[in-house]
Amino acid sequence: MVAWLALVASAALAGASPADAAPADSDYSSELVFPLNAQHNHAPGLVELPNGDLLASWYRGSGERSADDVAVLGARRPRGSKVWSEPFVMADTPGFPDCNTCMIVDRQQRLWLFWPVILANTWESCLTRYQYSSQWDGSGPPKWTDHGTILLKPDDFHDEAIQVLEGELQLLQGHLSDKDRAEIDGLKKKLGEKLYQRLGWQPRCKPTILPSGRILLPLYSDTYSISIMAISDDEGRTWKASKPLLGFGNIQPSVLRKKDGTLVAYMRENGPRQKIRVSQSSDSGDSWGPVGMIDLPNPGSGLDAVGLADGRWVLVYNDTRDGRSSLAVSLSADEGKTWKPTRHLEKESTGSYHYPCIIQAKDGSLHCIYSYFVAGGKSMKHAAFNPSWIERSPEE
Repeated sequence: MVAWLALVASAALAGASPADAAPADSDYSSELVFPLNAQHNHAPGLVELPNGDLLASWYRGSGERSADDVAVLGARRPRGSKVWSEPFVMADTPGFPDCNTCMIVDRQQRLWLFWPVILANTWESCLTRYQYSSQWDGSGPPKWTDHGTILLKPDDFHDEAIQVLEGELQLLQGHLSDKDRAEIDGLKKKLGEKLYQRLGWQPRCKPTILPSGRILLPLYSDTYSISIMAISDDEGRTWKASKPLLGFGNIQPSVLRKKDGTLVAYMRENGPRQKIRVSQSSDSGDSWGPVGMIDLPNPGSGLDAVGLADGRWVLVYNDTRDGRSSLAVSLSADEGKTWKPTRHLEKESTGSYHYPCIIQAKDGSLHCIYSYFVAGGKSMKHAAFNPSWIERSPEE
């Protein structure tokens, strides 16, 4: 995180209200994807394959961007089973860390895996890679058909970014140290450099396929702490960059589509606001409006959302302003105007339960996978539940 973005938020921001952990329920089940592991396991993706199997992805290694042994792993849960397979390698770039994962099945029934390769052990040095498969069934890793790198060449956004940044800095007058100011000067310089505008974009949340067939792959930059969309209008053969989502603190977008075609991106807050960030697009993701925020907390942690078949939306997020020991799931029946009821997948005093990915299966059930960090080690946890489980929230 950019240091100056970590300034303490206004005292007007109150803490999240306490709630009881979600009890066992006939419409809810959960299990670890693999036993607690001593290595760093993080940033999962999840898809339902066309045959009804679930496929999970995440990265594992002795660290994150600084550890060159990090690889992308996967595991399967066959349709009708409650047991996950042994983990297997899905992508490994020898000598380089492979990190955040996300997946999708496209209109041709091809499985896509996206992840960043870290070139110089810094987030700003990453390139987003992909591989896809038409032979995703069976056991073990899919048989990958092809692979490639998503190279983006955004239109120069220096002038617009500087204007937005100066507006952000007006809010921090009197709170910036000499170190902060030096870092901001460095950021302003990087905003004008082609290398940093084109390098360092990485995925986190799953892609969205629009009714037109357009694929939107949400990406973000830790260089600038902003987001962008990689767009494909030809089934993934070529990619172009959208206009960036300029909020300086808004990263890791999850995209939903309203009935009228408007796109809404919900994002992690990587700055001082401690609330979920939001932006909208009225042109299928080519450009995005001002980055604002909604009245839900965020402690600098990833979130995810899914639009249900019945038109309602579901959002999974850490509903705190400090720490990741509480993971909430909320329903919206009005396309994000309000988010309730809310129930908790995790509500503990210790541990970190974060970076969720949520999907709706063909049978209408919801499946959420997230990083599960406790004193005994790390795993991915999978929770299956129905929308009715959220509606019967004991916390209202």
